[in-house]
Amino acid sequence: MQNNILHLDLDTFFVSCERLIDSRLKNKPLLVGGTGDRGVVAACSYETRMFGVHSGMSMKVARRLCPEAIVIRGNASIYTKFSHQITEIIKEKVPVFEKASVDEFYADLSGMDKFYGCYKYASELRQKIIKDSGLPISFGLSANKIVSKVATGEAKPNNQLQIDSGFEKDFLAPLSIRKIPSVGEKTYQVLRGLGVDKISVIQQMPLEMMISALGKNGRTIWKRAHGIDNPPLVPFYERKSLSTDRTFGKDTIDMVKLRTTIFAMAENLAFQLRKGDKLAGTLSVKIRYSDFNTYSKQVKIPYSSADHVIIPKVLELFEKLYERRLLIRLVGVKISDIVTGNYQINLFDDTEEMLSLYNAMDTIRNRYGDLSIMRASAMGAKTIGRFDNPFNGEPPILLAHRNQ
Repeated sequence: MQNNILHLDLDTFFVSCERLIDSRLKNKPLLVGGTGDRGVVAACSYETRMFGVHSGMSMKVARRLCPEAIVIRGNASIYTKFSHQITEIIKEKVPVFEKASVDEFYADLSGMDKFYGCYKYASELRQKIIKDSGLPISFGLSANKIVSKVATGEAKPNNQLQIDSGFEKDFLAPLSIRKIPSVGEKTYQVLRGLGVDKISVIQQMPLEMMISALGKNGRTIWKRAHGIDNPPLVPFYERKSLSTDRTFGKDTIDMVKLRTTIFAMAENLAFQLRKGDKLAGTLSVKIRYSDFNTYSKQVKIPYSSADHVIIPKVLELFEKLYERRLLIRLVGVKISDIVTGNYQINLFDDTEEMLSLYNAMDTIRNRYGDLSIMRASAMGAKTIGRFDNPFNGEPPILLAHRNQ
């Protein structure tokens, strides 16, 4: 049976959501992201891209390149709501699909060409999404995920493109090597150093040469350049780690502020574990100094979701890690090696009062929100948290106000 993999991508998703809410923003240069000097561009309209603006860029630089752009901080809850609406439409219409990100989906339409026509079905699905949500969306259709994703990029904005079986290599040949998924800036520079600029050049290179230049990744890129890499769809994402970090508006050495932030992060992550009936076996802390050097430390712990186990270990890691006594730009906490399970009571250390306290606090948080109750040591770090069920099988949303 011929594979037919559909890739759907909502065009400039955050920007499109903002324009749907406020029609006055249509056809105007628009930037969504952090509004301060340390914010980054989470999304930008096509009107700003002709000035060299792109997502991930410093907002300070983007405003300098396009001073007439309207800057909006963004609202993750609004984008999540629209994303869920699109997800429900796709879930109703296709047998197997993967939600790769908040605005990107794959669907397996294999076998449908025998009865209906995959391209026709995909076109009708796209039109339904546009009609029901009001958001622009593009798609690519081919025999595998990689070619479909590249085809979507070529179809944009708000269009569609099918690559017939057997024509994948011809379609990819004239495109820039930047179009290959997984070719980042580092890999691009290595390939350019070899004189490679178009995918057609990779198609002419022996596989051994690519492996020699790029290691294991060279094989993947070579297969993708030939249109024969065929990764499976992943209908459910099993989260193996959770993390949160904070970039301060001004570099700081205020130890009270730093410890409060670290404490609040650890407390919130422990709550997320308990809410999802999960346990973590590894904790890590990250520090980025004012000179942008970044360091991290991690430690293994007996599987736990308890505050009195996780918080002291995280604070201990921070004390060990913070050695340079320089101003700090960013701190972060990560819990990993996550498994399903409930906290096992320690007969010697745990008390009935402490376990009852956990239960009462979690009940209040589940009813009134993550920030409705917290320990006094976490006061002053009130913007920590606000996860949208991290264990629901969906990839995390990149918050629009994420800082560098």
